[in-house]
Amino acid sequence: MSDHPIDNPFLESLGVRLTQWREGYAELTMLIDASKLNRQGVLQGGAIATLLDAAAGYAGIFAPPGQTARHAFTLSLTTNYLDKGLGERVTAKGFLERQGRSIFFSRAAAWVDERILIASAQGTFKYSKTAG
Repeated sequence: MSDHPIDNPFLESLGVRLTQWREGYAELTMLIDASKLNRQGVLQGGAIATLLDAAAGYAGIFAPPGQTARHAFTLSLTTNYLDKGLGERVTAKGFLERQGRSIFFSRAAAWVDERILIASAQGTFKYSKTAG
């Protein structure tokens, strides 16, 4: 399994890897280390929300190699935290649910070490004409 270019400086700074990406699906992984923990020693909720947001968003913007890159921004994201983020790696899996010409809806789930479902999210995204 090879990584896909993530082309997002913020996600890159967190060590996020885009490990699977195809039409309607994106999978991102991030190591859980001390820089991502909260005061209780578990994965910070904001780090989880960031990963869920990215997975849901990337699920709706896939473009096959050779085609123009697509971009979008988040209009809303509802996140539900289900368990503590204790482990070595968190993986977020994003799924495109429905898309129109300018808006799409997707969902994502975050798993620690591929065993424990720690959070889920549903989002609404808007396609943008440029990266900025």
